[in-house]
Amino acid sequence: MILAAATATVLLLSGCASRRPHMEEFGAAWPEDTARVEQANGAIFQAGYDVALFENSVARRVGDTVTIILQESTAAQKSSTTSTAKDTNVSIPAPVFGGVPLAIDGHEISASLANSRTFEGTGDSSLSNKLTGNITVTVAQKLPNGNLVIRGQKWIEINQGREFVRIQGVIRPIDIAPDNTIASYRVGNATIAYGARGALNDANRPGLLSRFFNSIWNPL
Repeated sequence: MILAAATATVLLLSGCASRRPHMEEFGAAWPEDTARVEQANGAIFQAGYDVALFENSVARRVGDTVTIILQESTAAQKSSTTSTAKDTNVSIPAPVFGGVPLAIDGHEISASLANSRTFEGTGDSSLSNKLTGNITVTVAQKLPNGNLVIRGQKWIEINQGREFVRIQGVIRPIDIAPDNTIASYRVGNATIAYGARGALNDANRPGLLSRFFNSIWNPL
């Protein structure tokens, strides 16, 4: 019995650990290393300080930063109502023998059947969430078609807790605004996570035994 309980506890802990996202998946991406070339600077021209006249200073290379404007707001509502009713009445007259209805003690033999069924059901469900703010991430990969894979995270430490926002997905360079920002609803295949760590977050979580007895591993 002790061995079974210990095994179930280990499985529960490993399951909880596997659901946590890895920090490395949202880490900043750094620019690719390039071969060092000896700079030939002149009196006016300085290598590395040139600015393109017909391009906006927006993210386009691995390691560049881009600001994601979080504008996530969803709402869903569903309701249903069902009502059914059915009434059945059946009457069986007395059988006739020789043109005369059969009777017992002067009472004709007859039968009747009545059935009534009713059902009423209602259901209502609603869901809404909202997330606003800004987070600056880095370009992790440039795809062959020119799209950019972005990812990043932001941590905010408040009192005894740490809150974080993580995002990753694919964006089109044409959707990036001149001020190097892009709305979150323009991020394709987006994964946006918001959570917290610390004493306050741990206080709002049930204990280990409570999670075990409320899990599918509980045989009761």
